[in-house]
Amino acid sequence: MLSRIFDIARKEVLQLRRDRRMLPMVIIAPVLQLTIYGYAISTTVSHITAAVYDADRSPASRELVRMIRASKYFNVNYYPSDLRRLDHLIDEGSATVAVVIPPDFSENLRRETTVPVQAIVDGSDPNTATIALGYLQAIFRRYSQGIVIQRLGGLPEAGVNAEIRTWYNPTLESRNYMIPGIIAIIMLQVTMNLTAISIVRERERGTIEQLIVTPIRRYELIIGKVLPYAAVGYLDVFLVLLVGTQVFGVPVRGSVLLLLALSGVFLLAALGTGLFISSVSRNQQQATMAIAFIMLPSFLLSGFFYPIANMPEFIQPITYLIPLRYYLVIVRSIFLKGTGIGLLWDQVLPMFALGVVILVGSVLAFRKKLE
Repeated sequence: MLSRIFDIARKEVLQLRRDRRMLPMVIIAPVLQLTIYGYAISTTVSHITAAVYDADRSPASRELVRMIRASKYFNVNYYPSDLRRLDHLIDEGSATVAVVIPPDFSENLRRETTVPVQAIVDGSDPNTATIALGYLQAIFRRYSQGIVIQRLGGLPEAGVNAEIRTWYNPTLESRNYMIPGIIAIIMLQVTMNLTAISIVRERERGTIEQLIVTPIRRYELIIGKVLPYAAVGYLDVFLVLLVGTQVFGVPVRGSVLLLLALSGVFLLAALGTGLFISSVSRNQQQATMAIAFIMLPSFLLSGFFYPIANMPEFIQPITYLIPLRYYLVIVRSIFLKGTGIGLLWDQVLPMFALGVVILVGSVLAFRKKLE
């Protein structure tokens, strides 16, 4: 049995070596993808284009405008002279945020009354709009505190002073959270693409019939095809891990050996998915469409971008069938928290079970094709 599995694995390795297009896909593409995605994908919202209509033009209003400009979150590029121009800037998308300071702003401050300042936010992108409003509220709150300090000669003695500590990601760098997730996405994409075309390629070249007439068993054929791509998957793990830590400076606070071991469990599911696609597809075009059909739900429903808890309740049970869901929790926990295996079993066991089920399904699907 072992010799037959070895012969199939050796055959796959020879095919990989002869295919000159495969080397860039296996080595260069993952590194290039991680580099591009690592710089491009970020949840940090900054340098928001803003417009300010200052109808008061007093020292007090100019100080508020200065605080908005001094913030790294806003680029105040427009100072319209009338409200119509302000509306036009929002409508055409030139400005995402607009602040309207009323003409009696400084006068009402001298009277010690509450002064309304209008903030207009383009809500086309709800995430950016919500964050921008939070930034503006923080600036207005700091401006109000400055007025209180100026009038009272200092802050009141009584009050609450919150001492905030951020664990696991003290600098709140979104890159530290996104890079581990990108590594998982790239692993899934590369390994699934490689295995999805393996049996289809045999069928298109007409060599599948030669394998059918040999005494090799179906599960031996599947295992033999999986082993080389598992090695390729681990090679990609090392490459993207090296780029993530050395180029982007993302820390690995947990055990690298544990990360590699649990990556093998995830590769079981990813390779099994690719083989299942390859077994049920008649040509590479069908395999490519099936990959796209699986990748998009895996990307959107795994919790890579959006928390699963925020998804509709009828969607959340579907996420339990996605191996990437569990691996994202594992890889981010090891990277950021240094979590050990004792706290990851609830993620490892479902991911392993899904991998076994998918791999067995690949064997069964391939048997049906032979029959």
